[in-house]
Amino acid sequence: MADIIRKVHIGVIGAADCSDTAARLACEVGRHIAINKAVLFCGGLGGVMEMAAKGAREEGGLTVGLLPGFNFSDANPYIDIAIPSGLSHARNMLVVRASMAIIAVEGSFGTLSEIALALKIGRPVIGLQTWDIGPEIIKAQTAREAVEKALHMVNRQ
Repeated sequence: MADIIRKVHIGVIGAADCSDTAARLACEVGRHIAINKAVLFCGGLGGVMEMAAKGAREEGGLTVGLLPGFNFSDANPYIDIAIPSGLSHARNMLVVRASMAIIAVEGSFGTLSEIALALKIGRPVIGLQTWDIGPEIIKAQTAREAVEKALHMVNRQ
């Protein structure tokens, strides 16, 4: 049987209403995810999610949005595969579970919940200007560094 080649899934989390700095960082994170041939997973809506997906799409990457509602049309325009969950905030667990590593860009309480869920199930979390809740968060200063650290953590698993 032929070997199956699986792509790395990197989740990008952050607020739907984000700062200009977070938007720029998220777009760069998305670009680096695509350049490294990984698949970007996110919540599929606006803000950090939209900008990360935009960056990935601009580099020819694949984007997956796990939506909180029931409508495919809720996805931002850069999502290739929209998955309406109908789970509201509980879809945060789907984003975390579907990802091999998580990159958190700034964020609010929804981001905090995703960070906590990721840490609880053993997913590495790389933080870019996000919640500082302890040494479990792997800090990065740049988008490129965040993606490199995420890929490194996935390869260690």
